[in-house]
Amino acid sequence: MNRIHTAFGKGAERPSGKSFIGFATGGDPDLERSEAYILEMVRAGADLVEIGIPFSDPIAEGPVIQEANIRALKSGATVKKIFALVESLRENLKSRLPSRAGVPIVFLSYLNPVFSFGYDAFFRRCAQTGVDGIIIPDLPFEEQAEVKGAALTQGVDLISLIAPTSGARIRRIAEAATGFIYLVSSLGVTGIRSEIKTDLASIIAEVKAVTAVPTAVGFGIHTPAQASEIAGLADGVIVGSAIVKIIAAHPTGAGPFIAEYVREMKTAIGGKGNQVGGEDEVTDNR
Repeated sequence: MNRIHTAFGKGAERPSGKSFIGFATGGDPDLERSEAYILEMVRAGADLVEIGIPFSDPIAEGPVIQEANIRALKSGATVKKIFALVESLRENLKSRLPSRAGVPIVFLSYLNPVFSFGYDAFFRRCAQTGVDGIIIPDLPFEEQAEVKGAALTQGVDLISLIAPTSGARIRRIAEAATGFIYLVSSLGVTGIRSEIKTDLASIIAEVKAVTAVPTAVGFGIHTPAQASEIAGLADGVIVGSAIVKIIAAHPTGAGPFIAEYVREMKTAIGGKGNQVGGEDEVTDNR
């Protein structure tokens, strides 16, 4: 069992037992600021961090994250450089935010970059740099075996996705899940939504009937009210596009805006943000 289990359940920063998961595209707007903004997310109270590996054809993403991928690729981000970013991030967490040094880090990557790197080499590097799990949106559940074997050998969880269209497969996916389950809130691609109409309660009930692995909901969540509603059903709330939009709006100074947003969302789900005592505040004046 790796660090992911520490991100769920009751704790000093999670009196409600609900977790906040924040996403950022690695290398957006550039590698140096990307690391600073992820550090700020952690400092503000994110329970788990999801880092996107930039890819030229991110088919599950809406315009906001597509544009972040383009910015990151233009800034020179590669898979090797994203691994280096994580390695540096782990070192900075230990030295600057020691109470948060164990925060779990999960990659979101399409299959091509992982395949091109080589499954065994990729997951060895995950273990070396401190990556705890991976989400691969274009890897069907039925074709996970080869990737999952290589990942679990290195102690890396392959995070399963369940969508509103998963139907009869929901229980099979849940039974095989490790780390946590990513429940997609809505049909379509990532992006902010004014309403989430999927019957999440029914899907979560099916999941919990067969597994104790935590369920976190993502796609479209961006307001405290939405986060609070989702937290009443699921174990965690995942926010991506809203954070990426902050970075796009403030490319050279997004840190304080990210921190404020994360604290607000943590409060909405019954958690506590920015509980790091007298540790150094992370800044992005690079």
